[in-house]
Amino acid sequence: MFLIIFVYMAILTVMAFVMMKIDKHQAQNHGQRIPEKNLWTVAIFGGGIGAYLGMMTFRHKTKHTNFRIGFLVLALLDGAILIWSYQNFLPN
Repeated sequence: MFLIIFVYMAILTVMAFVMMKIDKHQAQNHGQRIPEKNLWTVAIFGGGIGAYLGMMTFRHKTKHTNFRIGFLVLALLDGAILIWSYQNFLPN
């Protein structure tokens, strides 16, 4: 069960990280942006770590308090879920 949770969250983490990179690139080049709703959706459903790391790595959305705090809280929650699932679903 831990492996399923880990792979699921890893996929969403990579997806959120890439989405932040693409949105930053589009913002710099005045291209079509990724809607904030989509960034939040991926972060809420397990990509919080990637969204936060992407935000910090690419310095994107860092002036928006709701993103800074929200993505950090989601990243911490995702980390806690991974730790909890590791402790409870791996055989001893």
